[in-house]
Amino acid sequence: MNITIIRNANIYAPEKLGIKDLLVCNGKIIMVDEKIELTSVSHSKIDAGGMIVTPGFIDQHMHIIGAGGKSGYFSITPEVQPSELIRCGTTTVVGLLGTDGITKELTTLYAKCKSLEQYGIGAYMLTSYFAVPPKTIMNSVAEDMLFIDKIIGCKVAISDERCSFPTKEELLRLINQVHTGGLTSGKGGVLHIHLGALPSRMQLLLEIAREYPTLVKHISPTHVGRTAALFEEAVEFALLGGMIDITTGGTKYDEPYKILLHGLEKGVPIDRMTFSSDGNAGMSKKDPETGELVFYKAPLHLNLQQVQKLVKEGGLPLEEALRPVTTNPAKNMTLRTKGRVAPDCDADFCLFDNELNLQGVIAGGVEWMRRGQLVKVGNFETL
Repeated sequence: MNITIIRNANIYAPEKLGIKDLLVCNGKIIMVDEKIELTSVSHSKIDAGGMIVTPGFIDQHMHIIGAGGKSGYFSITPEVQPSELIRCGTTTVVGLLGTDGITKELTTLYAKCKSLEQYGIGAYMLTSYFAVPPKTIMNSVAEDMLFIDKIIGCKVAISDERCSFPTKEELLRLINQVHTGGLTSGKGGVLHIHLGALPSRMQLLLEIAREYPTLVKHISPTHVGRTAALFEEAVEFALLGGMIDITTGGTKYDEPYKILLHGLEKGVPIDRMTFSSDGNAGMSKKDPETGELVFYKAPLHLNLQQVQKLVKEGGLPLEEALRPVTTNPAKNMTLRTKGRVAPDCDADFCLFDNELNLQGVIAGGVEWMRRGQLVKVGNFETL
């Protein structure tokens, strides 16, 4: 039995709780109290020293096994390593496929989720990829959710030149699959929808939301900050009760924290907006001197950066700024033990100094970062 007491933690759960002690056992939070003492049980101690302790961050859209190449086979991106997640405070990820459901396999994605889980990092996945009919491991989306532990929903794309242009009826059938699969498995069920730059934007989703309001909770549109016009439609979707996901990497019409603040000004509650990175997707740019394409991986750290900017430049209280990367994605993806510092939740924490510099990370009760430096890495990595 692995027992740890974390002392003198200035806890944002994400609500501000003040200075408390945390009792952690086998990767779970057992108690949050003013002062915790254990006299007859062997345990370890971590002194937070008054640092801010928050839930570990959730990134609900990441290419953890890499993404398909946009410029030939040599542009396919490699998989994510555990230390890359830890460096930006991400302790839970939802992995998915993108345009490529051929060279990138769902079985490989599943194996990567299980690998991260063995490190104590929360890892889940969406079945299928951009296209319809969906690609699955079992015979259907619902069966994937029922019989494969890590699968919590399905991915599809609309309004993108690379998508298969699904109809409203096809989207409704996919929503039915995640709904019924989620009911029986207890996973909730979500259809995570990539939004491209075509003029159709998210009109199909707005039609569904108006006609079938009880289904809105199963619809998760992402990349809603791609253009200003798209975000205005996303605001309407959120005001109909939906959750909208602002991508911190990739194409966007303004800085993501400013887009979120614009949503607040339009009346969208903070608990209906999330951040995700789209991290580890393949990116390229031209070298200004040679004109050649230079390839790089989409960054993973921008969720952290945008939370910091929400507080420092946007003036949002920390307890509110944390929600798009903690409680909100946990609710959206029905991750019941994630996103909060509370008894029975997973022992995933970020530790910050008063300037919101990331100083420590604990995932599944295991300390990975201390005083801003990694103290643990994954296999095939070096400190």
